[in-house]
Amino acid sequence: MEAVRNPKVDFFFNKAKQWQEEFEKLRMIALDCGLNEELKWGCPCYTFHKSNIVLIHGFKEYCAFLFFKGALLNDSDGMLIQQTENVQAARQIRFTSLREITDSEAALKAYIYEAIEVEKAGLKVELKKTREFAMAEEFESKLNELPALKTAFYALTPGRQRGYLLHFSQAKQSKTREARVEKCIPQIMDGKGLED
Repeated sequence: MEAVRNPKVDFFFNKAKQWQEEFEKLRMIALDCGLNEELKWGCPCYTFHKSNIVLIHGFKEYCAFLFFKGALLNDSDGMLIQQTENVQAARQIRFTSLREITDSEAALKAYIYEAIEVEKAGLKVELKKTREFAMAEEFESKLNELPALKTAFYALTPGRQRGYLLHFSQAKQSKTREARVEKCIPQIMDGKGLED
């Protein structure tokens, strides 16, 4: 299929100080697979019939392809990485050199074609329900103590609720969990998420 660059995405590649050659190679691989190129979350995102398939992003130590429904892919080459235990659907393939990408080109295209087939089949990743996430004792007692807080918390979107639950439960010490809960009460009461 013919590769069509989206001029709106060029700025990402032009501004890249690190990983510039690697980003360009990943771009060509995605475009060679017939995907549409868009700019989403400030990164090149490749879509099939308006559904996100793969995104290019970079970090200090590596650059990566991020497959939105990577959890559903058959990882025959053992390349997919779950960034953290809390990431449910997405999976990365990381690179630290242009050679790694070039040597993996055929496998990368196979992953992209499989991701397109997953989308065509309408497959969805079964996400954990919010109630399946651990709730810190300190937060639970605060919800029981303040009915308005409980109402405000359960009025938040499931994603915002999960964000708070993870934020509170990740602290190792009770004192830290209490401090996090206290700090977040005004945001929860305002109907805002952790990152709003």
